[in-house]
This record gives sequence, structure tokens and C-alpha cells, in this order.
Amino acid sequence: MSMGMSNLTRLSEFILFGLSSHPEEQKPLFVLFLIMYLVTLMGNLLIVLVLRSDPQLQNPMYFFLSVLSFADICYTTVIVPKMLVNLSETKTISYNECLAQMYFFLAFGNVDSYLLAAMAIDRYVAICNPFHYVTVMNHRRCVLLLAAFTAFSYLHSLLHVLLVSRLTFCASNVIHHFFCDVNPVLKLACSSTSVNRVVAMTEGLASVMAPFGCIVISYLRILIAVLKIPSAAGKRKAFSTCSSHLTVVTLFYGSISYVYFQPLSSYSVKDRIATVIYTVLTSMLNPFIYSLRNKDMKRGLEKLISRIKSQMDSLSTAKANKICGPLITKCGVW
Repeated sequence: MSMGMSNLTRLSEFILFGLSSHPEEQKPLFVLFLIMYLVTLMGNLLIVLVLRSDPQLQNPMYFFLSVLSFADICYTTVIVPKMLVNLSETKTISYNECLAQMYFFLAFGNVDSYLLAAMAIDRYVAICNPFHYVTVMNHRRCVLLLAAFTAFSYLHSLLHVLLVSRLTFCASNVIHHFFCDVNPVLKLACSSTSVNRVVAMTEGLASVMAPFGCIVISYLRILIAVLKIPSAAGKRKAFSTCSSHLTVVTLFYGSISYVYFQPLSSYSVKDRIATVIYTVLTSMLNPFIYSLRNKDMKRGLEKLISRIKSQMDSLSTAKANKICGPLITKCGVW
């Protein structure tokens, strides 16, 4: 029996159950998530281009926002393309591909979380200590913070994937989810997952609560500082600089807490829907949330569009001259 179980520790593949088992729902879901993915790619790529092309948007807040947009592109790319393939063709995913997807999902998810914390700290310094903002949030410190966040996120992800790789899978290989998340995979294990659960409740919980704690403390300090502002207009202006970030934080952490802060055995279809919110929907909405109420972003977007338009006009003129130039010369000679 032990030999048979040893042979099954490495399955060749898993089957992803997906969002729905009804065939008639597969095509509408495919179209929906394809549109969401394309909007996510275009929206976040546009944010990166606007922020990197406009010298007036080269401050710490927009530096972290541009990295967040890039991380969101990677985050959704880890999940959605495979989901689209499963909606249109086979629902299988190889064992190694499953672990790779789990690794990058955890890594980019943690990077997103720490970037949101860094942006909250940036807002705290800008509102509560504006005269020292340039020195406290200098470019070198922002880059070091990003490097530390990224390194920790990848080590955190590696730890959890290594713990999953040591498990034995000897029963069903059907993952009741649309990608290889940790909890649904753990439900398939027939060996003990006690170490995985202990690590998830200690290191895993700390990795989530640390950035969330930074966000809460930063906004409590911001709230205290804003309440001391005498004018109502000043209070509105201070709060308006934080509203976009607070909206993203609420969507991201609200859905994560719903999914992960509950017993493993109760993982259900509602958790899959909540997972869509923080993996796909939040990444898609981020460009709209950060740009619609931000005058600097709107101005930067207008400048980028006008620059692209002028370059296209120049190319069109050069192409027309290249085609018509010889004809005009011949006509003049004739």
C-alpha cells in the first residue's frame, strides 16, 4: 500500500473544474473573461505608458502605481489565459504547470499587497509630513522598498509551493476551482496537510496582515491629521487624494479575507466568485479607479494621446511625401 501511495505522490495532471460545469455557460464565460483580460491589459499598459512618459508624474505615488499596473498585468496573465483555454478546450493542467501557476499567483498577489501598503505610507507622509516628503520618499528608498517587497514575496511563494509539492495525492485529481490556488489543491491531498495549515496560519497570515496593518495605521494617522484641518475644503482635498487607493484596498482585501479567513473544508463556489474579484476584477478596475478622478492622470493621458497623434500625422505626411515626391518631380520635369 505504501508503494502504491508513493507512486501517486506526483500526479501527471490535474483537472480544473472551472467556474461552471454547464456546457451552455462556457462560451459566454469565455467571451466575458476574454474582454475583461483585454481591458486589463490595455488599461494597465496605458497607465504604465502615461506615468513613464510624463516627467510631471515622476513622484513616489505614481512610481508605485506604475509598478502596481505592471504587476496586475502579470497577475492576471498567470490565471486568465489558462482559464480561457479550459473554457474552450480541455480542462487539464499538468502537475508542474499547476505548481508554477500557484507560485507566480502567490508571488504577484503578495507584490500587489505590499505595493498597496507602500502607497498608503506614501499618502501618510504626503499629508502628515509634507515638508519632509521629498527626503523621506526619495527614489532610492522607493526602489529599495520595491526590491525588499519583491524578494519577500517570491520567498513566501516558494515556501508554500515546496510544502505543497511534498504532499501525496491519491484520490480525486479534480480541482474545484478555475486555477491552482493553495486551498483547493490542499483539499485533494490524502497525506497530512497540518504543516501547510500551520505555515498558512503563521507565516501566511503575517504576510497578509503586515501590509494590511501598515495600511490601517497609515489611514488612522491620516484621519487624525485631516480632522485637525480647519477648513472643509481642505479636508475634502485631503480625502480626495486617498479615495482611489481606499477603493482598491477595500476590493482587494475584502475579497481576500472572505476567501482565506475560513475553514478549508468550507471552500465553495462563492469563494471562486470572490477570487474573481481580487484576481481579475480589481486588476481590470485599477486603471479606471486611479485615472477617472485624478486630474494629473487625465492630463498625462491627454498629452500621451496628442503625442501619439502627432507622431502618426508625421508618419502619414512622410509616407505621402515618399509616394508623391517622385510623381511631382516627374510632372515638374515634364
